[in-house]
Amino acid sequence: MLDHYNRDINYLRISVTDRCNLRCRYCMPEEGVKLLNHNDILSYEEITVIARAAVNLGFHKFRITGGEPLVRKGVVDLVRMLSAIPGVEDLSMTSNGTLLSEYATTLKKEGLQRINISLDTVDPDRYAFLTRGGDLKNALEGIIAARDAGLDPVKINCVIKTSSDEPDAQAVTEYCKRNGLAVRFIQQMSLGLGKFAIVDGGSGGDCTHCNRLRLTANGIIKPCLFNNAGYDVRTLGVEEALKQAIRFKPESGSVNTLGSFYNIGG
Repeated sequence: MLDHYNRDINYLRISVTDRCNLRCRYCMPEEGVKLLNHNDILSYEEITVIARAAVNLGFHKFRITGGEPLVRKGVVDLVRMLSAIPGVEDLSMTSNGTLLSEYATTLKKEGLQRINISLDTVDPDRYAFLTRGGDLKNALEGIIAARDAGLDPVKINCVIKTSSDEPDAQAVTEYCKRNGLAVRFIQQMSLGLGKFAIVDGGSGGDCTHCNRLRLTANGIIKPCLFNNAGYDVRTLGVEEALKQAIRFKPESGSVNTLGSFYNIGG
């Protein structure tokens, strides 16, 4: 379905939770966050209804995100439900990788096609610092498990300050080369300041070709990450919320003063 700027909107990113088992410094404040009430979170059945409606409007690409999607109980069931919808051609996930050694094979079996995994450093101490206590070993085991399960391609998302020449980014690049992984570099963003850039190695951040909407875990369709607009599927109805998000999708991102990365979805 085309928006007012002749962009074909065919990609829906689905946040299934605002919870995460890491506390990355660029994503969550040190003092913690106010989490959504469990009763407000969309059920997997509701998400499937939304995905079916999106397919009917021309969507064919879907990504499961969080928070960390693997901390939500039964997320493998959602993968199976979405992969069974006729018209879902591309089903992927974004994860921090720390739980993937347990889930990768089953996710592939149930229909997940590929995965993006966050990895900003391969230094254990730096990883623990950046994630406020995360264990690099768990992330690396998850990455290899995803690769070996056939979640192809495994793309590594590496957040940088300004350049892929930074020491951590260079070390991640070498790790990816050794292990047959693709790597993308994402400049650290700020919703409130409207700071974002085109992803090095990807298409994110290119407003002129943006083809995506975002579904938050509590049922808000957002036309743009860097915008306050959102359309409630429970209030408007699924089809109308999707259509309004497409109709009012801005030409380019500006600022978002109401949301945070952890509760909108990566």
